[in-house]
Amino acid sequence: MKPIYLDYSSTTPIAEEVQIIMNKNLNDSFGNPSSIHSFGRISKVLIEEARQTIASTIDAESSEIIFTSGGTESDNHSLIGTAFASKRKSGKNHFIISSIEHHAVIHSAEYLKSLGFEYSVVNVTSTGLIDLEKLKKLIKPETFLISVMYVNNEVGTIQNISEIGKICKESRILFHTDAVQAYGKIKISVKELPIDLMSITAHKIYGPKGVGAIYIRKGTEIDSLIHGGSQERGKRAGTENLPLIVGFAEASKLAYSKLEIENIRIANLKKELLILIKPISEVIIQNSFVGNSVPNIVNISFDSTKINIDGEALLLNLDLEGFALSSGSACSSGSVQASHVLLAMGRDEKTALATLRISIGRYTTIEELKEFVSALLLIVERIKK
Repeated sequence: MKPIYLDYSSTTPIAEEVQIIMNKNLNDSFGNPSSIHSFGRISKVLIEEARQTIASTIDAESSEIIFTSGGTESDNHSLIGTAFASKRKSGKNHFIISSIEHHAVIHSAEYLKSLGFEYSVVNVTSTGLIDLEKLKKLIKPETFLISVMYVNNEVGTIQNISEIGKICKESRILFHTDAVQAYGKIKISVKELPIDLMSITAHKIYGPKGVGAIYIRKGTEIDSLIHGGSQERGKRAGTENLPLIVGFAEASKLAYSKLEIENIRIANLKKELLILIKPISEVIIQNSFVGNSVPNIVNISFDSTKINIDGEALLLNLDLEGFALSSGSACSSGSVQASHVLLAMGRDEKTALATLRISIGRYTTIEELKEFVSALLLIVERIKK
């Protein structure tokens, strides 16, 4: 049997159109974009065209897009760069994150804490949504930033970014959102949303790994973390990786050109999947709630009060049968620890450990989902204790 990939939220295969444009630029456009000769000028033009393409997908100005190595760097830079700038200019040293952030945000927060900064954590409801009233109560006079992810990478919850942004604006606080799982799947307009900084990446939208970007609203104070040349308007030193950047732009263009029709197709696949898993509906908890989650993520936990399932054994058996999926965030895999996201949503540790994240993508078919569920039902019967 051909292996079936159901882990599109971890990463995606590179689209053929993206591969073609990357290969062309690997061969033809090798000049350093900072050089003044014709080879350099050609590369510079291509980078600026890519920057404009990505900016246009979120209604930003091209000068507000800074290229990075990916979502993790974008999150690190957004938190640490604004923290350093805030401390230096205003002395403010407090920020707020949510309890379900990606580890790139959580570990950046811990790093800043080791340097003397303070941060608070706002909790979520059982559906994974931020409690806005609790968020307001955490704001202090010395708060300079709130960071809340747009779409959660494990359960797919879509946060009320507009309302969170309004809270920030009213308190004159910067607002950062990790939009790695939202970009290319949701329409985002920074003209309509009060977002100051936003992290995005290419490899979640059928682009290459190793490239991402930060949207930085004009006038936002942020320090550089990588020092050297004056690339990226002095915000991020180092010679730009042209093939990755043009690949990112092409992937962005493709994602937004197909957004509506692809979301409808994936939403229909999700509906079919939920019907297919009905035979085990009495022993599972659905962690991805219809109405406030993206259609491409289905996260289910086996209720520890009704069935005893070893989550790692379940994943291993599925892998042996040729199915690739996750028990949560890819960045948490490899260690037998309950998902901090599910624990924050109120799941007990045993239930959280017996979790599957099925993430559907551009190449998923209904036949693949039927094969997956058939295998899942057999494996559950085999390994339940």
